[in-house]
Amino acid sequence: MNVSVVGATGYSGMELIRLLANHPSLSISGVYSSSTAGSRLDAENRQLHGLSELVLKEFDAEQIAHTSELVFLALPSGIAKNLVPELYEKDVKIIDLSGDLRLKEPGEYEKWYKKPAAKPEYVQEAVYGLSEWNRKEIEKAKLIANPGCYPTATLLGLAPLIAQGLIDSDDVIIDAKSGISGAGKKTSEAAHYAHANENLSIYKVHQHQHIPEIEQQLKHWDSSFKPVMFTTHLVPMTRGIMATIHAKVKKGVTAKELENAFEQKYSEEAFVRLRGENEFPSTKEVYGSNFCDIGYRLDERTNRVTVVSVIDNLVKGAAGQAVHNANIMMGLDETAGLHFAPMFP
Repeated sequence: MNVSVVGATGYSGMELIRLLANHPSLSISGVYSSSTAGSRLDAENRQLHGLSELVLKEFDAEQIAHTSELVFLALPSGIAKNLVPELYEKDVKIIDLSGDLRLKEPGEYEKWYKKPAAKPEYVQEAVYGLSEWNRKEIEKAKLIANPGCYPTATLLGLAPLIAQGLIDSDDVIIDAKSGISGAGKKTSEAAHYAHANENLSIYKVHQHQHIPEIEQQLKHWDSSFKPVMFTTHLVPMTRGIMATIHAKVKKGVTAKELENAFEQKYSEEAFVRLRGENEFPSTKEVYGSNFCDIGYRLDERTNRVTVVSVIDNLVKGAAGQAVHNANIMMGLDETAGLHFAPMFP
């Protein structure tokens, strides 16, 4: 099956190409980049030197539709939404890695992203691609809104406890930390070496665009869920996200019930690895992989549970989850192109 990658020179696009290069069923038929059209892919992405002869092209929906069954849009928010209508009408399946199609509530996108929203018919059509929790809808979908990196780590850590009704809906705190690649390829002052090295900084306090995405999904699972406290920090490492989640458990809930909730949902999932109670993962243990590792501990003194969820922001938090969704959409083995060990050290 042939696929195309639009936005092939950004971090998520580069990661898609790395994963697809070893996929047994998906082949890259075209790579697109408006800023570097005409260049060879391996000239822009030097790590591919000698491994690819593909030439980057200007976006062309007609060509993509004729050469591909599915297209990945690895573009910044605010750009992808302009390409979706033309591709959708040409009957090609779409996985959008930007935030353009994630928020269903009118006005929320403009409020948090500070940009005009996508056309509502495409926003409503898009299926939220949290692979482990939306599999049936993804199977039938033509258009996927791939989740953000922070929401992926956070929601995978919280979902089993919400599904079993084990935590209160009005007192959830998420303390999240990310590597610098989460800011994207275009540099900013905060991502400069002199600023980020040997430094830990908080950013977008109460303003991060992933807040409404997290809350939207929590309310989908439990309509009584209240706004969460969500803070993000930049850590001087290249890849990785750690979401440390604090929630108050309902009266009488035991550690065994928490264990059962996680095991019941994730014991058969290929890409969620449970550490169990009082064993916590680190970001290095999922580096370069599509795994989400989860550990937790119940504090009976405060009646609160702490859940730690770690992912690689460019793989499970972006390109890896997109490939996982493509596998589901196309009826392939879900682990195809993704079942490999993390890089360590």
